[in-house]
Parts: sequence; C-alpha cells; structure tokens
Amino acid sequence: MTTPPSKRTEVRRLAERGTYDRALIEAVLDEALICHVGFVHDGSPVVIPTIHARSGETLYLHGSPAGRFLRTIAGGHSEICVTVTLLDALVVAKAAFHNSMNYRSVMVFGTPRWVVDPIEKVAALEAITEHVLPGRWADSRPVTDKEIRGTLVVALPIDEASAKVRATGPNDDVADADLPIWAGVLPVTAGVGAPLQDASTPSGVKVPSYLERYLRPGG
Repeated sequence: MTTPPSKRTEVRRLAERGTYDRALIEAVLDEALICHVGFVHDGSPVVIPTIHARSGETLYLHGSPAGRFLRTIAGGHSEICVTVTLLDALVVAKAAFHNSMNYRSVMVFGTPRWVVDPIEKVAALEAITEHVLPGRWADSRPVTDKEIRGTLVVALPIDEASAKVRATGPNDDVADADLPIWAGVLPVTAGVGAPLQDASTPSGVKVPSYLERYLRPGG
C-alpha cells in the first residue's frame, strides 16, 4: 500500500529518493532501535532521542510522567515529528564533493494521544520491550501497577509519513571517471557483542537464546 504524500511528508529535495510505500515505512520503523522526536516546548524547538515501537498503524512512545518531553506532547494539542534513520553504507567518491551515505529514513508527523486505557498501556509497554529485545517480555517479572502508573505512554497514528532512501554508488563527475582513485561503497552493519552477565544473576542461569542470537529485523 502506498500512502499519498501530504505537504509535510512530500520529499522535495532529491524527490526520486522519496517513497510513500507503507511496507517500507513500517520496516524501517521496526528495524530502528531509537527514534528522535521533535516538538516545541515553551516556544523553542526540542529534539529528544527515545525508544519507540510500532503496533499495527500506531507508533508508541513512553517515558516518565516527570519529564517535560511526554508531558508537553501528551495533552493532545501538540504536533510532533518523529524521525528514524538507518545507515547502510558510506559512499566513497573520487571527489570529496560527491562523498555520501546510503541510508533509509522515515519521518512521521501527527498529534499524539495520551494512552490511559490500562490494557492498551500494558500492550504498548510489551510492544516497546519486544521491539528492543524480542522474547524478553515473557522472560521478565510481570509489570506492577505502580510501574504502570509511573510510566507515561503516548500513541501516534502513522497516517502522515514518508521514507527517503539512498542505495546507490558514488555519483562522480564523468570527467573524473579515469582518475586513479578508488571509489565505491563501504557497507555499515550494526552488531552486538557477547552478553555480559550481571553479578546479581544466580549461577546456573543460562543466557537466553534471543540474546545469544540477537538480530534486528532485516539483519
């Protein structure tokens, strides 16, 4: 499914890299570990990095009720812009002017709502946990009522979104084609090290398989 662009989501600069394909937008949101949320606080622009999770056509964000970030945007009156970027490669050109990066990025605009229904709230917290560590929610101690009350969750509909993708080699000038300078693409991949056990873990407790074989969606 392709969502028609709005005035805000329409890609104008290098428009050929823009896409409004919902499957691609969702895949980028699902693979990214963190997002950046832009909003206005007391008349000034602010951008906050945070964890997110997509559930269907909704993007969930969470945090402390004491923080200005979610308190500012949770009232249902403030528009926000959520962005994620996945870096896929460094593009090395013969001319420094043409050096670039291959990437997949998404922007989502909208007005978030405060999640007050306890069932949806717990489901959102599970989605956020599973977004980062698939399999961890079932392995964890059940969330308490105090923890639920102490966490603020907002939901943003993924109605107004676009993606921008670069996935090609260097765009060097034709006149530079024969220069004896290496040009190409240096792939960039994200990886994790071996799990480091906390001192509080009782002896004999095995490392969960989802940590030993940790991979992001698309990895």
